[in-house]
Amino acid sequence: MVAVIHQSNSLRNILNYNEHKLKEGKAVCLEASGFIKDALDLNFFEKLHRFEKLTELNQRTKVNSLHISLNFDPSEQLSDERLREIAAAYMDKIGFGEQPYLLYKHSDAGHPHVHLVTTNIKPDGRAITLHNLAKIKSKQARLEIEKEFKLVPAEGSKQQEAFRLKPVNAAKVDYGKTETKRAIGNVLNKVIAEYQFVSLPELNAVLGLYNILADAGSEGGRVKQHEGLVFRILDEQGNKVGTPIKASLFHSKPTLKNLKIKFAEKAVKKEALKPRLRNAIDLALLHGRVDLAGLAAALKKEGIDVVIRQNKDGVIYGITYVDHRQKVVFNGSDLGKGYSAKAVMERCAKGVAGEEKNNPGEKEKMGQRRVAETGWRSVNRTNDFAREEKNIRLPGLIETLLDPGYQPEGMDLALKRKKRKKKRQRLRAE
Repeated sequence: MVAVIHQSNSLRNILNYNEHKLKEGKAVCLEASGFIKDALDLNFFEKLHRFEKLTELNQRTKVNSLHISLNFDPSEQLSDERLREIAAAYMDKIGFGEQPYLLYKHSDAGHPHVHLVTTNIKPDGRAITLHNLAKIKSKQARLEIEKEFKLVPAEGSKQQEAFRLKPVNAAKVDYGKTETKRAIGNVLNKVIAEYQFVSLPELNAVLGLYNILADAGSEGGRVKQHEGLVFRILDEQGNKVGTPIKASLFHSKPTLKNLKIKFAEKAVKKEALKPRLRNAIDLALLHGRVDLAGLAAALKKEGIDVVIRQNKDGVIYGITYVDHRQKVVFNGSDLGKGYSAKAVMERCAKGVAGEEKNNPGEKEKMGQRRVAETGWRSVNRTNDFAREEKNIRLPGLIETLLDPGYQPEGMDLALKRKKRKKKRQRLRAE
């Protein structure tokens, strides 16, 4: 069993999502625990009113609701009654047994799963703490329930792999309609809640793996002038397609203003996550004679995606690492001088580094072909990324000198002596 917890400040949006599935015939409400009526006899407003009566008791707590999904192995055929028992046991073990909750069984995925909707505000107005709920309480509850109900364990099964987010398929999205917003929203909810990133380019490094771009607009454009943010779907070549959707239209409100608050919050957590990533890169490069694609393939096995940034001519100017196990994003230079794009290319085979410069078009094509199998994502959207981060620029002379990963060559000794000699001459003249 895999349990996924999303915290929210809008019960209405969570309820709307599940009730919409209900109307589409893709879900059924199995249980209304803590309600006066049975699940089948309740309408939308009665369900919402029950929760709002509690949330009104505590106006200080911003995050006042939970949306939990319990996902089971495709081989498990669980009856509705069994699902009710599992849900009740899970809610009790995470400390929400006395809270009212709604249980929905969804049938819109390849594996059986249910959704739980509840609030963390108790009848006395106090809030149940959500700190480490997923990491500690939910994990322990899952392990106990797997044994108690003889479920397929999440660890060591194919279920965990199957439940991972998949890239949005640009060809299948009905642009301009609710499917686009829903497809983007599903990825945003998981990435923003779980990954550690401290800038828009770092967020885009993760979103790009799922064919999504957080677009702050072009210089002089209306979006940029008003400090707005829209989300776009990308095709496999990284081109923007479809209708852009304003950040304010998503229920989680991932606006630029709100994201900047998250950047500051997440910055504190990132520092302790560097060692694993450095060690993985060092180990992959230990024996040399490996190109960037080989490095990406080695890191892919460790749950790390490599995002290579290059301009239209195929010249590489940046590298970002997305560690899915630690749920963290790092620009190469932030890990240290030896992990920037320039330094990593020097540590890779010299012949390959030269080939990248001499034949950039072919290298770009190779990067696109090997994304799926190696984790190398070739980003060729200079304007979207470079303008947002001071450390990411096209490699001109000034930019190279200012690059944190730049290592100046030793100054010619004759030049040094010449400069010192001129200095002494000036002193004598004075």
